[in-house]
Amino acid sequence: MSTPHNRAEKGDFAKTVLMPGDPLRAQHIAETYLDDVKLVNDVRNMLGYTGTYKGVPVSVMASGMGMPSIGIYSYELYTAYDVENIIRIGSAGSYTKDIDVMDVVLASSAYSNSSYALMQGGAEDEFMYPDSGLNDLIKLAASKSGFKITTAPIHSTDVFYYQDGYSKFRDIYRDKGCVAAEMESFALFHNAKVLGKKAACLLTISDSLVTHTETTAEERQKNFNTMIEVALEAAVLCSNK
Repeated sequence: MSTPHNRAEKGDFAKTVLMPGDPLRAQHIAETYLDDVKLVNDVRNMLGYTGTYKGVPVSVMASGMGMPSIGIYSYELYTAYDVENIIRIGSAGSYTKDIDVMDVVLASSAYSNSSYALMQGGAEDEFMYPDSGLNDLIKLAASKSGFKITTAPIHSTDVFYYQDGYSKFRDIYRDKGCVAAEMESFALFHNAKVLGKKAACLLTISDSLVTHTETTAEERQKNFNTMIEVALEAAVLCSNK
Protein backbone atom coordinates (compact mmCIF):
# COMPACT_ATOMS: atom_id res chain seq x y z
CA MET A 1 0.00 0.00 0.00
CA SER A 2 1.82 3.10 -1.20
CA THR A 3 0.92 6.67 -0.23
CA PRO A 4 1.36 9.97 -2.09
CA HIS A 5 4.73 10.34 -0.33
CA ASN A 6 5.96 6.77 0.04
CA ARG A 7 6.25 3.96 -2.52
CA ALA A 8 6.84 1.23 0.09
CA GLU A 9 4.43 -1.66 0.33
CA LYS A 10 2.78 -3.01 3.46
CA GLY A 11 5.36 -4.91 5.45
CA ASP A 12 8.34 -3.02 4.05
CA PHE A 13 8.90 -1.11 7.28
CA ALA A 14 9.93 -2.63 10.61
CA LYS A 15 7.91 -1.95 13.76
CA THR A 16 10.61 0.48 14.92
CA VAL A 17 11.79 3.32 12.67
CA LEU A 18 14.71 5.64 13.36
CA MET A 19 13.93 9.03 11.84
CA PRO A 20 16.64 11.58 11.11
CA GLY A 21 15.74 14.76 9.28
CA ASP A 22 18.41 14.43 6.61
CA PRO A 23 17.96 11.78 3.87
CA LEU A 24 21.75 11.46 3.58
CA ARG A 25 21.97 10.69 7.29
CA ALA A 26 19.35 7.99 6.79
CA GLN A 27 21.46 6.56 3.97
CA HIS A 28 24.61 6.73 6.08
CA ILE A 29 22.96 4.91 8.99
CA ALA A 30 21.51 2.20 6.74
CA GLU A 31 24.78 1.58 4.90
CA THR A 32 26.96 1.75 8.04
CA TYR A 33 24.93 -0.08 10.66
CA LEU A 34 22.30 -2.30 9.04
CA ASP A 35 22.64 -5.72 7.41
CA ASP A 36 20.59 -6.95 4.45
CA VAL A 37 19.54 -3.39 3.66
CA LYS A 38 16.71 -2.67 1.24
CA LEU A 39 15.75 0.76 -0.08
CA VAL A 40 11.98 0.93 0.45
CA ASN A 41 11.28 4.57 -0.36
CA ASP A 42 12.86 7.24 -2.53
CA VAL A 43 9.87 9.41 -3.40
CA ARG A 44 11.05 13.04 -3.36
CA ASN A 45 14.44 11.61 -2.29
CA MET A 46 13.05 11.13 1.22
CA LEU A 47 15.07 7.96 1.60
CA GLY A 48 13.78 5.04 3.65
CA TYR A 49 15.56 1.74 4.31
CA THR A 50 14.86 -1.50 6.14
CA GLY A 51 17.48 -3.97 7.30
CA THR A 52 18.56 -5.75 10.45
CA TYR A 53 20.67 -4.70 13.42
CA LYS A 54 21.95 -7.55 15.59
CA GLY A 55 19.38 -9.71 13.83
CA VAL A 56 16.45 -7.40 14.63
CA PRO A 57 14.47 -5.72 11.83
CA VAL A 58 14.96 -1.95 11.94
CA SER A 59 14.00 0.79 9.51
CA VAL A 60 15.46 4.25 9.05
CA MET A 61 13.71 6.97 7.11
CA ALA A 62 14.23 10.70 6.76
CA SER A 63 11.55 13.15 7.92
CA GLY A 64 12.68 16.31 6.20
CA MET A 65 12.75 19.63 8.06
CA GLY A 66 9.96 21.04 10.18
CA MET A 67 6.71 19.90 11.74
CA PRO A 68 4.60 19.75 8.55
CA SER A 69 7.13 17.39 6.98
CA ILE A 70 7.58 14.99 9.90
CA GLY A 71 3.83 15.28 10.46
CA ILE A 72 3.16 13.75 7.04
CA TYR A 73 5.80 11.02 7.14
CA SER A 74 5.23 9.90 10.71
CA TYR A 75 1.45 9.83 10.25
CA GLU A 76 1.79 7.62 7.19
CA LEU A 77 4.29 5.31 8.89
CA TYR A 78 1.94 4.84 11.82
CA THR A 79 -1.28 4.43 9.83
CA ALA A 80 -0.35 2.95 6.44
CA TYR A 81 2.62 0.80 7.46
CA ASP A 82 1.74 -0.34 10.99
CA VAL A 83 4.87 1.17 12.54
CA GLU A 84 4.67 1.13 16.34
CA ASN A 85 7.75 3.10 17.44
CA ILE A 86 9.45 6.13 15.91
CA ILE A 87 12.66 7.40 17.43
CA ARG A 88 13.58 10.79 15.99
CA ILE A 89 17.35 11.22 15.83
CA GLY A 90 18.12 14.80 15.00
CA SER A 91 20.29 17.83 15.60
CA ALA A 92 19.57 20.71 17.94
CA GLY A 93 20.88 24.07 19.09
CA SER A 94 21.77 24.39 22.76
CA TYR A 95 20.18 27.05 24.96
CA THR A 96 22.57 26.62 27.90
CA LYS A 97 26.31 26.41 28.50
CA ASP A 98 25.67 23.19 30.44
CA ILE A 99 24.71 21.40 27.18
CA ASP A 100 27.65 21.50 24.78
CA VAL A 101 28.21 20.65 21.12
CA MET A 102 28.06 16.87 20.50
CA ASP A 103 26.20 16.21 23.78
CA VAL A 104 23.13 13.97 23.41
CA VAL A 105 19.72 15.01 24.78
CA LEU A 106 16.69 12.77 25.25
CA ALA A 107 13.51 14.85 25.12
CA SER A 108 11.34 14.54 28.23
CA SER A 109 8.83 16.89 26.58
CA ALA A 110 8.57 19.24 23.61
CA TYR A 111 7.32 22.79 24.06
CA SER A 112 5.98 24.73 21.09
CA ASN A 113 3.67 27.58 20.12
CA SER A 114 3.15 25.86 16.76
CA SER A 115 -0.43 25.44 15.51
CA TYR A 116 0.28 21.89 14.30
CA ALA A 117 -1.51 20.01 17.08
CA LEU A 118 -4.42 22.44 17.12
CA MET A 119 -4.98 22.18 13.37
CA GLN A 120 -4.39 18.43 13.16
CA GLY A 121 -6.47 17.30 16.12
CA GLY A 122 -7.79 20.27 18.09
CA ALA A 123 -5.17 20.01 20.84
CA GLU A 124 -4.35 23.29 22.57
CA ASP A 125 -1.46 21.94 24.66
CA GLU A 126 1.84 23.82 24.56
CA PHE A 127 3.75 20.70 25.61
CA MET A 128 3.72 17.28 23.94
CA TYR A 129 5.31 14.22 25.49
CA PRO A 130 7.19 11.13 24.31
CA ASP A 131 6.20 7.63 25.34
CA SER A 132 7.64 7.07 28.82
CA GLY A 133 8.25 3.38 28.21
CA LEU A 134 10.17 4.07 25.01
CA ASN A 135 12.21 6.73 26.80
CA ASP A 136 13.03 4.20 29.52
CA LEU A 137 14.32 1.76 26.89
CA ILE A 138 16.50 4.48 25.38
CA LYS A 139 17.95 5.30 28.81
CA LEU A 140 18.62 1.60 29.40
CA ALA A 141 20.30 1.29 26.00
CA ALA A 142 22.51 4.29 26.76
CA SER A 143 23.44 2.89 30.16
CA LYS A 144 24.30 -0.54 28.76
CA SER A 145 26.44 1.06 26.06
CA GLY A 146 28.26 3.35 28.50
CA PHE A 147 26.98 6.52 26.83
CA LYS A 148 25.95 9.64 28.72
CA ILE A 149 22.70 11.32 27.70
CA THR A 150 20.79 14.19 29.31
CA THR A 151 17.02 13.97 29.68
CA ALA A 152 15.34 17.38 29.51
CA PRO A 153 12.58 19.45 27.86
CA ILE A 154 13.24 20.77 24.36
CA HIS A 155 11.77 23.52 22.20
CA SER A 156 10.17 22.66 18.85
CA THR A 157 10.11 25.81 16.77
CA ASP A 158 8.60 26.64 13.37
CA VAL A 159 11.25 29.29 12.67
CA PHE A 160 14.94 28.78 11.97
CA TYR A 161 15.80 32.34 10.95
CA TYR A 162 14.29 34.82 13.40
CA GLN A 163 14.05 38.44 12.38
CA ASP A 164 15.36 39.51 15.80
CA GLY A 165 18.30 37.12 15.63
CA TYR A 166 16.56 34.70 18.00
CA SER A 167 17.11 36.78 21.13
CA LYS A 168 14.17 35.08 22.91
CA PHE A 169 15.94 31.77 23.56
CA ARG A 170 16.99 32.84 27.06
CA ASP A 171 13.33 33.50 27.95
CA ILE A 172 12.30 30.05 26.70
CA TYR A 173 15.10 28.42 28.68
CA ARG A 174 14.09 30.36 31.82
CA ASP A 175 10.30 30.08 31.51
CA LYS A 176 9.82 26.65 29.91
CA GLY A 177 12.98 24.81 30.97
CA CYS A 178 13.91 23.93 27.39
CA VAL A 179 17.63 23.19 27.00
CA ALA A 180 17.75 23.06 23.19
CA ALA A 181 15.82 23.87 20.01
CA GLU A 182 14.81 21.67 17.09
CA MET A 183 11.89 21.71 14.66
CA GLU A 184 10.02 18.39 14.60
CA SER A 185 9.32 16.57 17.87
CA PHE A 186 6.17 18.41 18.96
CA ALA A 187 4.36 17.20 15.83
CA LEU A 188 5.78 13.68 16.11
CA PHE A 189 4.68 13.36 19.73
CA HIS A 190 1.22 14.69 18.88
CA ASN A 191 0.76 12.18 16.04
CA ALA A 192 1.84 9.32 18.27
CA LYS A 193 -0.58 10.44 20.98
CA VAL A 194 -3.65 10.70 18.78
CA LEU A 195 -2.87 7.43 16.97
CA GLY A 196 -2.07 5.37 20.05
CA LYS A 197 1.56 4.81 18.97
CA LYS A 198 4.96 5.45 20.56
CA ALA A 199 7.51 8.17 19.85
CA ALA A 200 10.73 9.48 21.33
CA CYS A 201 13.42 11.97 20.37
CA LEU A 202 17.19 11.82 20.72
CA LEU A 203 19.13 14.93 19.73
CA THR A 204 22.80 15.65 19.20
CA ILE A 205 23.77 19.24 19.86
CA SER A 206 25.08 20.62 16.57
CA ASP A 207 25.55 24.22 17.68
CA SER A 208 25.27 26.42 20.73
CA LEU A 209 23.40 29.70 20.93
CA VAL A 210 25.43 30.48 24.05
CA THR A 211 29.02 29.73 22.98
CA HIS A 212 28.38 30.05 19.22
CA THR A 213 30.32 26.86 18.45
CA GLU A 214 28.90 24.67 15.69
CA THR A 215 29.44 21.50 13.69
CA THR A 216 29.88 21.24 9.93
CA ALA A 217 27.29 19.83 7.53
CA GLU A 218 29.46 16.73 7.03
CA GLU A 219 29.76 16.20 10.80
CA ARG A 220 25.98 16.44 11.14
CA GLN A 221 25.56 13.89 8.38
CA LYS A 222 28.13 11.32 9.52
CA ASN A 223 29.41 11.87 13.06
CA PHE A 224 26.42 11.66 15.39
CA ASN A 225 27.41 8.11 16.30
CA THR A 226 26.49 8.08 20.00
CA MET A 227 22.90 9.09 19.28
CA ILE A 228 22.61 6.61 16.40
CA GLU A 229 24.02 3.68 18.35
CA VAL A 230 21.81 4.36 21.39
CA ALA A 231 18.75 4.48 19.14
CA LEU A 232 19.71 1.21 17.44
CA GLU A 233 20.25 -0.52 20.77
CA ALA A 234 16.86 0.79 21.92
CA ALA A 235 15.30 -0.68 18.77
CA VAL A 236 16.70 -4.07 19.79
CA LEU A 237 15.17 -3.67 23.25
CA CYS A 238 11.83 -2.72 21.65
CA SER A 239 11.81 -6.06 19.83
CA ASN A 240 11.81 -7.88 23.16
CA LYS A 241 8.68 -6.11 24.38
